[in-house]
Amino acid sequence: MKTFLTLDAFGVVLAIVFGVLIFYFGGNYGLFFLAVILFFLVASAFVTEFRKDEKKAMRLYEKARGWKNVFANGIVPLLAAALYYYNGVASLNIPANVIIIAYVASVAGATADKFSSEVGVLFGRPRMLLSMKEVKPGVSGGVSAVGFIVGLLGSYLISMSLMQFGIEIILLSAAAGLIGDTFDSVFGFFEEKGIGNKYTSNIACAITAAAFAALVYVAL
Repeated sequence: MKTFLTLDAFGVVLAIVFGVLIFYFGGNYGLFFLAVILFFLVASAFVTEFRKDEKKAMRLYEKARGWKNVFANGIVPLLAAALYYYNGVASLNIPANVIIIAYVASVAGATADKFSSEVGVLFGRPRMLLSMKEVKPGVSGGVSAVGFIVGLLGSYLISMSLMQFGIEIILLSAAAGLIGDTFDSVFGFFEEKGIGNKYTSNIACAITAAAFAALVYVAL
């Protein structure tokens, strides 16, 4: 229940729907896919509650997130799971490992973004990534050293689920997640200029992480 305390009623409903679909499409990896996304939800709840009184004082505490948050963070993993399913049914001849790694990397990207935004706002003064101008904590596109480090930690924690593939793939996924988080900050810069929003940035983060991990894995 702790996990869903960070979601409102509509967010809970969509999270359940996404979870069921991910489990179904995952087939023999359904339980694995579901466990990875559930860990993300639990970790998200934890970092959301981290030093929440300070975030409240800064007006940066967002407890009950809605269906848009669930959609933005879950649609890419869901599409990856669906691709895994149709890859087998329609014989698309995509190596299964590529899709599995891309799936985990997409969640790693979302986790990195969550960790960096929820923890990074509490430490130091962030800078806009593209301009390096100092900005207020919580401004889209702002990055900090602490945010970068905890983002990598979050990405690595999710990527450890790939231990059956070896340390090289774990590190690849962790790096992909951090790259996705970085792209989220790049898109955040444009958010501040009225182009896109935090949901499109979240989706871009997951797509970037998944694509990077898949392409590098295929190239290795």
